[in-house]
Amino acid sequence: MELLMPAYIIGGLGIVFGLGLAYASKVFEVKVDEKVMRVREVLPGANCGACGQTGCDGFAEGVVGGTCAANGCPVGGAQVAAQIASIMGVEAASLESKVARVMCNGTFSNCSSKFQYSGIEDCTAAANLFGGPSACSYGCVGMGNCVRACAFGAIVVEHGVAKVIQSKCTSCGKCIQSCPKKIITMVPASNEYAVRCMSPDKGNIVRKNCTAGCIGCAKCSKVCPVNAIKMKGALAEIDPQTCINCGECIKVCPTGSINRYFCEQQSID
Repeated sequence: MELLMPAYIIGGLGIVFGLGLAYASKVFEVKVDEKVMRVREVLPGANCGACGQTGCDGFAEGVVGGTCAANGCPVGGAQVAAQIASIMGVEAASLESKVARVMCNGTFSNCSSKFQYSGIEDCTAAANLFGGPSACSYGCVGMGNCVRACAFGAIVVEHGVAKVIQSKCTSCGKCIQSCPKKIITMVPASNEYAVRCMSPDKGNIVRKNCTAGCIGCAKCSKVCPVNAIKMKGALAEIDPQTCINCGECIKVCPTGSINRYFCEQQSID
């Protein structure tokens, strides 16, 4: 009996503690809204953070909590937005798909080099060395940081410049975060034309460094019928929200810095 007494005591304590834990789990249980789980199930699961939340779980909680819109997942697009709206019993607002655009046309044939780079194949590392090997310190470094950041295989580097495959882009924004030059932007997928240059330098300097850069002649802004092109210093910029894809700008651009980006991406794909 003396040998069994410790076993009885330990067993009794185990039962007491077990009952206590069971009671505590019920008292302090965090209730998970069924709608949160249902919204989470329809999300693509990329956890890319493009919605502005920490991941798909955070977005699902935000939708149910009222802090996130039903169409707030750019990766899921209109289809996922419609499913979420159905779960929440609301109408999904129209969600125009967006794509990333690399605003640089400085290929090996267009842009000269300052030096031959030999080091880590990393855009940030190369850019920290006198602004990078390209003669234009504002252009694409071309070492693939954005390619590696994209989980959807939507970016390739051709002739020293990164390009986005529109059909694969989910507008997650990871490429924008990875680019040390900040030359990648997000625009509506329906917008076809873009000034692929980010250099604020004057025309003579731009032309010396890159034959396809914007020289600030303002011809494009003068022919635009809807005033969608503004001059930001010596650099022309097309407002994608105003642009009607008429193509008048590309006809007068003397350097070819304006590209019909949609068609170009189709050729890559």
